[in-house]
Amino acid sequence: MMDKTATEYRHVIATCKSLFAKKTTDYGTAWRVLRLPSITDQLYIKAQRIRTIQENGVQKVDDPVKDEFIGIVNYSIIALMQLKLQDSSNLNMTFEELEKIYDESVDETIDLLQNKNHDYGEAWREMRISSITDIILMKLLRVKQIEDHKGKTLVSEGVKANYQDMINYAVFVLIKLNGTNAL
Repeated sequence: MMDKTATEYRHVIATCKSLFAKKTTDYGTAWRVLRLPSITDQLYIKAQRIRTIQENGVQKVDDPVKDEFIGIVNYSIIALMQLKLQDSSNLNMTFEELEKIYDESVDETIDLLQNKNHDYGEAWREMRISSITDIILMKLLRVKQIEDHKGKTLVSEGVKANYQDMINYAVFVLIKLNGTNAL
């Protein structure tokens, strides 16, 4: 089953990366100006929209909810890239310059997924999408708390692990939606 998950995961990431490449062509790397708390807030907006639509059962803006999960993947990867680039003042980067960092961030995250998936036995496949949304929101609130404490924690994981978990949970949703031909 884990080989199937890895294949599905890579398929979803390819979709996300393709969109990231196109947006980099359209917008450049304007996101480089964002501080991590601003990226966290952007992620929060996306996750809160998903939850509001799930709770209300009504959607008034035509942007598909699926696209919000893709946004969660890409903004979480952007956060990981910002962590790697924090000593760089280069705000204008090409996709070709970023692609290696994007891929490294994904590779580290899929390694984490495979380790957790082994221990948890793919329990995510039985989870409700609404529960996964709630977990992403909880992770965001944790990150905001860590950011408010200037990155200091007593026993908890740091922001990197939480961003990676959000990537993995959003990918799980996209895999589940793909199984319903919604992707």
